[in-house]
Amino acid sequence: MIRDITGVNMYFLRVDFWLLFLKISLVLLSSQNTFLGRLRHFIDIIDPSTLFVSERRLKECIKLLDDYKHGTLPPGVSDLQLWEAQKIKQAIIHPDTGEKIFMPFRMSGYVPFGTPIWLNQSHNACVNYANRNATKPASTSKFLLGYAGAVTSAVSIAVGLNVLIQRANRLSPATRMIVQRFVPFTAVASANICNVGLMRHNELSEGVDVLDDKGNVVGSSKIAARNAIMETAFTRVVLPMPIFVLPPIIMSYLERLRFLQSNRRLLLPIHSAVCLLTFAVSLPVAISLFPQMSQIEVSRLEPEIAMATKCKVVTYNKGL
Repeated sequence: MIRDITGVNMYFLRVDFWLLFLKISLVLLSSQNTFLGRLRHFIDIIDPSTLFVSERRLKECIKLLDDYKHGTLPPGVSDLQLWEAQKIKQAIIHPDTGEKIFMPFRMSGYVPFGTPIWLNQSHNACVNYANRNATKPASTSKFLLGYAGAVTSAVSIAVGLNVLIQRANRLSPATRMIVQRFVPFTAVASANICNVGLMRHNELSEGVDVLDDKGNVVGSSKIAARNAIMETAFTRVVLPMPIFVLPPIIMSYLERLRFLQSNRRLLLPIHSAVCLLTFAVSLPVAISLFPQMSQIEVSRLEPEIAMATKCKVVTYNKGL
């Protein structure tokens, strides 16, 4: 009898352990303080299905979240419904302005609306602007100036370095191999950095709002703005890395298949599909490197910020 009771106790102890492990895992996967938590979050944010959410459905989600916030949630609403509502709102609504982001320029539209070089950089510019820190208003003239500069510089860098690749035949074999392998990535990364910097240059001159632990604005910081743009630009450098590495490896295996050897016309569409899938995988990984709502020590900011709050750490919207 004692053995039976001990066995039952051990069984329930193991069940409790695994339930605790599951709860801890769910907390880590929903926390914005961990890479895995941010990755899970941004996989939701970039879900292309959110591009087709109706206005009525969006309003229902916002109302549901407001009811939860004010403790007036109707009975029968599940956690799954709340998570889905939050996913839809965060994918569509800008955190600073509270307004809808135009569909093609949401993060969920980044992959579906990606197009060849000049259109791609034009789309990138609009995505960078639409997902910026918008605590400070930007005039139309500044937007147009940044847009023209971003697209022109990005395309010029990309095209200029591609010309360098075409002239690589005049170089030695070793140098030619290095140029052909590394210049394309350098071109894309440099273009992306210019794009982010120029489309968000208003933040550098105006600063961005920083918030205390209660969510109150304590001032505007150009230092926080610089950090936000640097972190965002770094994600745009990481973003194309898998696209230059994985498709050639995957295609080298696919091209050995008898089916593709006898249907060579399918190589191009399959290669395009592989690149698109790689882009879809690399996007949430890249933007998960840093939290969207970043924190910074007050001691690193302007003196007037330190004088305006007793908090040691403040929060700001890094943008995406």
